[in-house]
Amino acid sequence: MRAVVAVLLLVTAAHAALWFFFQDKRQAPDFTGVLPSVSYTPFEPGHNAAADPAADADKVRDDLKKLSTVTRAIRLYTSTEGSELVPPIAAEFGMKVMLGIWIAKDIDRNDREIEAAIDLARHNSNVIGIVAGNETIFTDQQIPVENLVAPSQRDAFAEETKRIAAEEAQRIKDAEAQPENKRAEALKWANDENNAHRLIRLIQRVKKSVNVPVTTGDIYSVWSEHPDLGYAADFIAAHVLPYWERFSSTEAVDQAINRYQFLRNQFPGKRVMIAEFGWPSAGYNLGNAVPGLFEQATVLRNFVTRAEAIGVDFNIVEGIDRPWKYFEGGVGPYWGVLNNAGEPKFNWTGPIVNPDYWKLAGIAVLVGILMSLPILRLARPTILQALTLSTAANGVGAWAATVFAFWNGHYFVFGSSLALTLGLILLVPLILIAMARVEEIASIAFGRKPRRLLVKGAPTVPATIGDSVSFPKVSIHIPAYFEPPEMLKATLDAVSRLDYPNFECVVIINNTPDPAFWQPIQDHCRALGERFKFINAEKVQGFKAGALRIAMERTAADAEIIGVIDADYVVGPDWLKDLVPVFADPRVGLVQAPQDHRDGDRSLMHYIMNGEYAGFFDIGMVQRNEENAIIVHGTMCLIRRAAMDMAGGWAGDTICEDTDLGLNIVEHGWLTLYTNYRYGHGLLPDTYEAFKKQRHRWAYGGFQIVKKHWRRFLPGASRLSRDQKREFLLGWLNWLGAESLGVVVALLNLIWVPIVAFADIAIPDKILTLPIIAAFVVTLAHFLILYRLRVPVKWGQMLGAMIAAMSVQWTVARAVAQGLITEHLPFARTSKGGLSRMSIEFQAFWEAVIGVLLLVGAAVLVVTNNSKQIREIYIFAGVLVLESLPFLSAVAVAILESSRVNSFKFWHDAGIRTAELIGLRPVALPSVRSPSQPIPSEIRSEVS
Repeated sequence: MRAVVAVLLLVTAAHAALWFFFQDKRQAPDFTGVLPSVSYTPFEPGHNAAADPAADADKVRDDLKKLSTVTRAIRLYTSTEGSELVPPIAAEFGMKVMLGIWIAKDIDRNDREIEAAIDLARHNSNVIGIVAGNETIFTDQQIPVENLVAPSQRDAFAEETKRIAAEEAQRIKDAEAQPENKRAEALKWANDENNAHRLIRLIQRVKKSVNVPVTTGDIYSVWSEHPDLGYAADFIAAHVLPYWERFSSTEAVDQAINRYQFLRNQFPGKRVMIAEFGWPSAGYNLGNAVPGLFEQATVLRNFVTRAEAIGVDFNIVEGIDRPWKYFEGGVGPYWGVLNNAGEPKFNWTGPIVNPDYWKLAGIAVLVGILMSLPILRLARPTILQALTLSTAANGVGAWAATVFAFWNGHYFVFGSSLALTLGLILLVPLILIAMARVEEIASIAFGRKPRRLLVKGAPTVPATIGDSVSFPKVSIHIPAYFEPPEMLKATLDAVSRLDYPNFECVVIINNTPDPAFWQPIQDHCRALGERFKFINAEKVQGFKAGALRIAMERTAADAEIIGVIDADYVVGPDWLKDLVPVFADPRVGLVQAPQDHRDGDRSLMHYIMNGEYAGFFDIGMVQRNEENAIIVHGTMCLIRRAAMDMAGGWAGDTICEDTDLGLNIVEHGWLTLYTNYRYGHGLLPDTYEAFKKQRHRWAYGGFQIVKKHWRRFLPGASRLSRDQKREFLLGWLNWLGAESLGVVVALLNLIWVPIVAFADIAIPDKILTLPIIAAFVVTLAHFLILYRLRVPVKWGQMLGAMIAAMSVQWTVARAVAQGLITEHLPFARTSKGGLSRMSIEFQAFWEAVIGVLLLVGAAVLVVTNNSKQIREIYIFAGVLVLESLPFLSAVAVAILESSRVNSFKFWHDAGIRTAELIGLRPVALPSVRSPSQPIPSEIRSEVS
């Protein structure tokens, strides 16, 4: 244990060291001055300023008090909706104000904006300018012609309106006359030029009423393409936002200064102001433009120091984060130099660091330690086993820290809050499942060999063979329902050959009125002798459990052990001889042997199905046996009669009566043991449809058992140990939970696709998508590693088994969903023995629909993201592709079943043909004609 503790401490120290060495520190020029101007938007669009003016004034005053420490002036974008409070309050802090006039299509609102700005400029001496319209041309926001003059002058403006309309129509006409390859560009320019001329008249209207400079705010290219607008404005107010142009943070300052110099050269002698420059502190990348706190600090400190050095007039967008700006994309809320609480996001001097970095490191290490503590409870863990588990635990700790950092550094509106909350709710069980699989990998790959596994040939009890006490009577029960008689006869013949002196066999055929199914079996039992009891029961209630209860009633009174096998199982002669001696230990209540199948060579589909079954019996059951928590699966099991009686016998309230009984036995404190040696072989489901129905029954029955037994997992409710409870709970989570969770996450992601692709909001962050990819990688590694270590199958069968296992994800999820809303479904017999034929219906219709939709969704995300190149969207698309694999696996198996390649003969013949083509074997030629047979020339001569 000291070595394990040392390993945990070593991994924890290594984890802490990684945080120390990978701390991000960046250098940028120090700025000790005050910013000349920042943008400020006190309220959301549509804010009702009349509702509570006192509260609005308090909010503005609080904001400006904080902003007064970082800037000398502020720029507004509107002069109504509460912004009219800003100039007089700003004067209290000695701050200048550049007013804004928000222009839209609403004529009356535009008039209110214009008149409010004029009034504020006249009555507040700290107003230093007016910006009429914000990116009006860039956003193609057509200015109503009525707003070009004051309302009192509109009646006299009719002739001027006609002239303006004629000018605009002529520009459009000239554009339409351009060659086809230039027409679209010409039309866009004409529309922008029309709007620019309207904007010029709007600027002139405002200038007539105020004594401060008037301009408009737009991107630098608009000013360059419409020089008349530049000459009409009192100064150039250019927006230069490198992020939106996909420049990287290292290129941003050069790009901004370059644009500034370009406009200075185009408009010599004109005052040029960079009216918007900034960088977002969070959100999504846009091509090479990556937002972030470090990037924002670096860009702004570089820009401010360089701009001041060369005398650039500028305004930083913006002063305070505004979470409600989510409509501006993922970065909309994060342009402020102060966060939403008015606190500085970064320092303007010294190294740029994350102020919360060591808090995050502490969270990561602490969570890693807490997740590692269960390792100390393991029985004799090895050093490599502890190392693997502790590394995984600290990986989860690092992820927890990134979640905390994301939560702490983002603002959440409804869409993003819903996505994050729902994502984390689903990710917690996903991570638990992944950790359980890592634990199983570590235990099998690096842990000690199983101690409780019954191994053929090893001594089980110190009993003397030949002593009558060593041969307690066994009653073997074989329930049958519409089973092929020849198949059941083979099962009975195998039982008759058992190398055990003291047993009986009770065959019960239930609810099978057709004599063709039961009469041959009755006759066969008579032929086999008095050990074989035949029962033909009609109107049996409780399905298979009801039949087994009847068999118990006909069981010999002196039978101490009850054996159960399915009607298709051919048992080996050593089954009872090897396993019954285990019951010499009075604490043993049940011994389980694995299922296996003798018809895996029927087709390629059956071959991979057989490989899929083997994984459960060679991996999961062996591991669960170490904690006395095996899953009882009915056939090939031996049960002490006393244990069965104590557990209440076969219950008919679930369709997995065997697992239910086994759990009852464990809950009463009995020991259960398992061997992975194949003492019997049955038949595989005839078709893929039958395979899915069987898995559906198991999953539905398993969920019934969860609902029935969950109270017994509460403290003191049963004799289950803590380790047993853990094994059963993790087993259910790992199977029922994982499959259901996979489907739920896939469907939710599918619903989320149009929101991401077309609404451009609530894009899943890497903290939600990368864990899904990591969990998939863990699941893949779990399957491949454990199969190679424990399951004696070839690579081809192993990969096929993986496809078969994934193909029933939808089936299991449907069963769990039905278990949530229903109490009882009828028992569905698994078709075996060749009586069933393949259905004409495609057996993976819904899986095909969902799988194709997931692929289409991924394609839509990639196509719509080509212009933005947001990395999170590409990752999200990759997640959709991974999530489609289980659904497409079902489609692949369903197609395989009905294709020629499902036949082994096809592959045999294909191998021969390939060998002949490449010369590895001689080509088989047709035989030569007999000499007595006339040649064609002789036939022609005879005819002539």
